Amino acid sequence: MSHWRRRPLQLAMLLAGLMLATTLWSGVQAVNAEARASYAIAADRLGTGALPRIEPAGGARLTTADFVALRRAGWMVSPLVEGRLRAGAARVSVLGIDPVTRIGLAPGGPAGPGTEGDLGAFITPPGLGYAAPDTAATLAGADLGGLRIVIDEDAPANTLIVDVGIAQALLGMGDRLTALAASAGQPDGVPPLERVVPGLIRTDPQGGAADPAALTDSFHLNLTAFALLSFIVGLFITQSAVGLAFEQRRGVLRTLRALGATRGEALGLMAAELAVAALVAGAAGIVLGWAMAAALMPGVAATLSGLYGADVAGSLQFRPGWVLSGIGMALAGTALAGARGLAQTARMPLLAAGMAAPWAQATRRGLRLQAAGAVALVLALPLCLAWGGLVGGFAALACGLLAAALLLPVVLDAVLRLASRGARGVLTGWFVADTRQQLGGLSLALMALMLALAANIGVGTMVGSFRGTFTGWLDQRLSAELYVTARSEDEGRRIREWLGPRSDAILPIWNAEATLEGQPGRIYGVADDPTYRENWPLLAGAPGLWDSLAAGRAVLVNEQLSRRASLRIGDRIDLPGGAMPIAGVYSDYGNPSPQVMMGLDEFSRRFPDAPRLYQAVRVAPDRAGSLAAELADAFDLPAGAIVDQAQARRVSLQIFDRTFAVTAALNVLTLAVAGVALLTGLLTLASIRLPQLAPVWAAGIPRARLARLDLLRTLLLAAATGAYAVPVGLGLAWMLLAVVNVEAFGWRLPMQVSVPLLARLALAALLTALAAGALPALRLARITPGRLLRVFADER
Repeated sequence: MSHWRRRPLQLAMLLAGLMLATTLWSGVQAVNAEARASYAIAADRLGTGALPRIEPAGGARLTTADFVALRRAGWMVSPLVEGRLRAGAARVSVLGIDPVTRIGLAPGGPAGPGTEGDLGAFITPPGLGYAAPDTAATLAGADLGGLRIVIDEDAPANTLIVDVGIAQALLGMGDRLTALAASAGQPDGVPPLERVVPGLIRTDPQGGAADPAALTDSFHLNLTAFALLSFIVGLFITQSAVGLAFEQRRGVLRTLRALGATRGEALGLMAAELAVAALVAGAAGIVLGWAMAAALMPGVAATLSGLYGADVAGSLQFRPGWVLSGIGMALAGTALAGARGLAQTARMPLLAAGMAAPWAQATRRGLRLQAAGAVALVLALPLCLAWGGLVGGFAALACGLLAAALLLPVVLDAVLRLASRGARGVLTGWFVADTRQQLGGLSLALMALMLALAANIGVGTMVGSFRGTFTGWLDQRLSAELYVTARSEDEGRRIREWLGPRSDAILPIWNAEATLEGQPGRIYGVADDPTYRENWPLLAGAPGLWDSLAAGRAVLVNEQLSRRASLRIGDRIDLPGGAMPIAGVYSDYGNPSPQVMMGLDEFSRRFPDAPRLYQAVRVAPDRAGSLAAELADAFDLPAGAIVDQAQARRVSLQIFDRTFAVTAALNVLTLAVAGVALLTGLLTLASIRLPQLAPVWAAGIPRARLARLDLLRTLLLAAATGAYAVPVGLGLAWMLLAVVNVEAFGWRLPMQVSVPLLARLALAALLTALAAGALPALRLARITPGRLLRVFADER
């Protein structure tokens, strides 16, 4: 331990590397654990997570009478009503249950939160509702028809739980039900489902309804991937500090071995002190990770709600799983960082431990092994792509990034070797040769910088491509000036009659839930209007598709459905009421679910009971504001019932920006960690390279000039690393857009390279290198002549 006492800065770098790596990893795992716990609470709190569901087939209708018929036939089922209720600018999920029939569905299963003692008040209008404190605050002031809300700390996030009849009234659903929860084991002798109520589908747990945990897997996998990348970058700091410690203790190790200490004892002591450092830094990293997760959690909750419709608590709880994960990763990372030094020390002959040549030879062997490993990873990349799926996509990303990182020192060494041949002058030749000699000590730090820059380029290009495409798509999709939501179908009919003479066109936005190619989705009916013909974001289409759509001869499908079900123009798709040919495919960004569009008349024929509450209104833009005010006054509509185009666009872009705020924060943290890694590498070199600098100083080169050359070396290596990172980052962006994004969401975006982004990151790389290299250069400029002279007297 005396080594670390004499070198507190080195100890600080060791602990900082482990702490930063653990902070980023444990913070993301805390966020993921909290989100997944919210999904589990939403299902398990009410016993729905492990229960089959009975849902209406596409176009069919499930009513309270159907539930009664199934119960009378002996089926153990319980009704469910699910929907979203607008409360001001927010939307709250409403879950309607029947506590009486739920009790017998699963042994020991709950009937619902708090219903055991207040059953009468729960089911009797105006009823009782249960919600978490945050949800209750959101609903304060909302018109709930006299419903009294009781706070339940264990209620699912952003969800109001009420009796099924109360939910039908709140959502304006009449006697319709969303689904039936069914017992996994039905009594013997019950008649088949289709015989009692035709048009219903029984799905196993999480087999039919959109499961938030399944929908958001891509988001959490994305966060985990970036956390792992940040963890690896943080380990480079640890590797630099550990490598320096082994380098500086060669003489001590030789002396201990000569005095009789066994190789195993020496290695055991060094491994033990690394383990202690891992535990201390890991504990500090977990505390910082908790703070980071608490800061990110509200944004993550908003992202998951806006993009996926998944309700997640915005607060954070202590969960042993992510804490143990953080400690385990700290220990595993330390073992990985120290493995190379321990292995080299174990294989080093006794008398060679104090010599530089064997360590240099080991470094050269390491470069050859890195090149071989990079080749192996490149060969594995096509196999990962062939594997497919999100895991295969991220595995391919990992192979590509690690191969690029391993090849970086090899490429830089080759460039420096070529530069040495063209060097003119003694000082220039020494500068190039010295840079090449120090490359081994800086390779890990430069690899960390390259990975951080590549991640920033890749994710920045992906987000920029997404935002540019998304903005253009919004301009096409949100082409109407006003969007109006009625509170009932009768009100919707009266609003359309009132708007008729006051607007240029009324475009109903009516839809029905349906199972599309085995996936839960929606079918929309659209009017035959120039708004769609001129603005709809088509990716591919058959000639005359809009005429075919209006005549009810064909449909359009969104890109997600087209890709996942391998549907092309001319293929027929099974729909409620009969299959229809596909005439076009359109982009549908921000929606992970399948969608179909058909003509409004055909939709009305196939789905006569679909709600008719939403409509878009075309009017001159300068009249939109006054018309919205008149409409609100005429029907006493709440503020959220009328949305203008600018507001809808603004809200959509806000949701988009929140979606990528977390990954942007991780990118900044990764670049900061890479800067610390570079500083650690430079400090490592500064402490061991005085024997190379002292002769140059003695030959007449001033210390200040040596310091400037040292800083120039750092900037040149950072610039070369930044140039190398550009194709790597663009390759990462292509993988994210063409592979990961398609697997996660079902859509593919065009890649848009941003020159300003590349320029900003190039400047960031140079500034990072300047900040990291300033301290070592300053220390070199201020070093005393006496210390340089002692180099010639010291034994090496």
